Amino acid sequence: MSTLRNRPRIMGVLNVTPDSFSDGGRWLGKPEAIQHALAMQDAGADIIDVGGESTRPGAQAVSLQQELDRVLPVIEAITAQLNVPVSIDTSKPEVMREAVLAGAGMINDVFALQLDGAVEAASELAVPVCLMHMQGKPRVMQEKPEYTDVATEVRQFLLKRAKHCEETGILKENIILDPGFGFGKTLQHNIELFQALPSLVKTGYPILVGVSRKTMIGQLTGRDTADRMPGSITAAALAAKAGAAIIRVHDVPETHDALKIAITL
Repeated sequence: MSTLRNRPRIMGVLNVTPDSFSDGGRWLGKPEAIQHALAMQDAGADIIDVGGESTRPGAQAVSLQQELDRVLPVIEAITAQLNVPVSIDTSKPEVMREAVLAGAGMINDVFALQLDGAVEAASELAVPVCLMHMQGKPRVMQEKPEYTDVATEVRQFLLKRAKHCEETGILKENIILDPGFGFGKTLQHNIELFQALPSLVKTGYPILVGVSRKTMIGQLTGRDTADRMPGSITAAALAAKAGAAIIRVHDVPETHDALKIAITL
């Protein structure tokens, strides 16, 4: 599929988990995962993000070995066939190391490299890393999120983490920031944060936006998860207009077309 210069990069979601909120269980088998990764690439994905542990609200943690068993065979298989980079969606430093060894070229961490050894691992691996903001932890993050000024607090957290990462040896040009829509935030928090995207873009770091099929889209549209594609695509186009550098999505071809229109007009 044709691409358009100067549009945000599209990160296609490949969850090899049984319990992710939108596509849990669909790509558990290696053949299915490979087929889906190739289909997303053909549809316009610039990055394929592989995750082996669900971070949806209420999600249960998985063991290190279980996560490795889920993601490594898939990463090894798809990197041999893809022409676009693969990202590993993990917070565990051991998974980061093994995934990069298997062929991943990016780390996407919802805990912003705060787990023991994570920032050191990312520094040694010297690949791009996405730092995400989350209030609380996945199992309880949506119970009662509170902020005085969500946009300011998220921006300050992300800049503090970025500075710490740079001090630990991670190159500034390898750091991407994600405000973490839906991670310890109410609908109103998400709305305020989305409206503040231009101020995050002004920090100078590339901004990743991931709202695809999330609860906030359902709350705004009244749609169940399976019917949130139109709302998700609209949000992706708005994020592109606000200056986002990467859009993380489930619906790659539809988002690709929407971004063409949003950036051109």
